[in-house]
Amino acid sequence: MIFEELLKGESKNLEYKSELPVKSEKYMKSVVAFANTSGGKLIIGIDDETRKVVGVDKDSVFQNMDRIANAISDSCEPQIIPDITFQNIDGKCVVIVEIYPGRNRPYYLKNAGKNRGVYVRVAGTSRLADETKIRELELEGSHMSWDEQICVGYPVTQHAVNKLCHDIHEHMVKAMSEEAEKIPEVTKEQLIGWKLLRQSEGELMATNGFVLLTSDYFPFAKIQCALFKGNDRDEFIDKKEYTGPLYEQIEGAYQFVLRHISRSAEIDGLIRKERYELPIGAIREMIINAQCHRNFMDNSCIQIALYDDRLEVTSPGMLYGGLTLEEAMNGRSKIRNRVVAEVFSRMELIEEWGTGIRRILKRAEEYGLREPEFLEIGDTFRVNLYRQDPQKPIKKADKKPIKKADKKPITQERQEKILSYVKEHGAVTNKEAREMLGLAESTTKRLLKQMVQEELLKEQGEKKTRIYKLG
Repeated sequence: MIFEELLKGESKNLEYKSELPVKSEKYMKSVVAFANTSGGKLIIGIDDETRKVVGVDKDSVFQNMDRIANAISDSCEPQIIPDITFQNIDGKCVVIVEIYPGRNRPYYLKNAGKNRGVYVRVAGTSRLADETKIRELELEGSHMSWDEQICVGYPVTQHAVNKLCHDIHEHMVKAMSEEAEKIPEVTKEQLIGWKLLRQSEGELMATNGFVLLTSDYFPFAKIQCALFKGNDRDEFIDKKEYTGPLYEQIEGAYQFVLRHISRSAEIDGLIRKERYELPIGAIREMIINAQCHRNFMDNSCIQIALYDDRLEVTSPGMLYGGLTLEEAMNGRSKIRNRVVAEVFSRMELIEEWGTGIRRILKRAEEYGLREPEFLEIGDTFRVNLYRQDPQKPIKKADKKPIKKADKKPITQERQEKILSYVKEHGAVTNKEAREMLGLAESTTKRLLKQMVQEELLKEQGEKKTRIYKLG
């Protein structure tokens, strides 16, 4: 580690000790917490209050390194293998104990046992894990997800099976360019293959994933939306809760946000140009990611709050499986809810793993907005998408409000935008149209298909190489 990194202060992945404690219990909690979370470094030789490098006795460096290795081996279960090194800073020696995210979770202190010896890292502290967190760590250690588990006693009805098969198929049809009849119906056997259902001794059993995608059985599996006056949670203007199948919740929450943000337009010849004040592609991405990656073992719900200065989406659960915020920002992803993610992928609600954060950043940059924030706050994950700075000059397209006389059917407005783009650039791809309109991929494909049928456009190429030109 470089000197500047050492002085950033204690955090989720960094802890200081001015000297090696005589009693190893004083730092073993942090070792276990690092292994159970996203890893971290214990730096011995830096004062935790002043961040001053005090160093350790150079003559006893190797002796202390051995003491640390032996203490970790004797105190922790399952086995934790640290990487212990030393570094000279300004003529002083510090010992660096690096703990990597463990695969055999949960890790705990032997003398306290699993019930009272499991710790996790939250911000700059090591906290005792509760029963719910221990259960989640156990699932991680067994390489299983909560939504794959059987929901004991939940009845599987033919109506629920048929509706889910129908809804998944409908999303697949909307997302594909081919004719609808070319896309086979979704079957019960596929639901079994995707681990939504399980067959046991002739009986069909529902997993938690099936329950989440077909009902409002779990009271905590919902999205709470609110519009606030000002920049804090002081005065409500509007609020609504969305329950039921997860994909229906997403659409409801998405429409709630769109109803409460500004939309502006101007007429340029025969073309009416309009856009929302926030990139709707980023809004949708934030809501879908929150739903797909939340911790359903946490008895709290997703909260979407719209303030004067920002859109805030908060989902239960820290980053999963030892993933760090830096890794997530760089495009790495770990799937907490495998069943939900599989179905969302089939429905094309999510596309490529690990690209969500980068797409949110890109959409905000294209709008000239302040860079979004991605935060771990306690045991939750939050994304802040900031609205336009009031001091920043508003673009011409944003000055003119929508007039009643200007209103046209939304499909016509979208078609005109696409036609204008094709006239200027010669052709348009699905991706270009999707980014221009800020729509989901399935909606964009459906719109382009309709324009081909109306002979406004003609398509060339196959699948990923397909382009659309004037008809």
